[in-house]
Amino acid sequence: MPTKDGPNCWDCIHFKITHDRNRPYGCNAMGFKSKALPSVEVIRAHGEHCLSFYPKHIHK
Repeated sequence: MPTKDGPNCWDCIHFKITHDRNRPYGCNAMGFKSKALPSVEVIRAHGEHCLSFYPKHIHK
């Protein structure tokens, strides 16, 4: 679930799906895996939205 008014991990180039069932989501920019979306973990830890968000290039 994306955070309200914050960046959506699914649209970020740094977002990844891991093979770890306990921590299925990851962020290449910050180098961690998590049970929740990385943007949610960033808000929990820092109280601010992710500053590493960079949108994916969408081919049209």
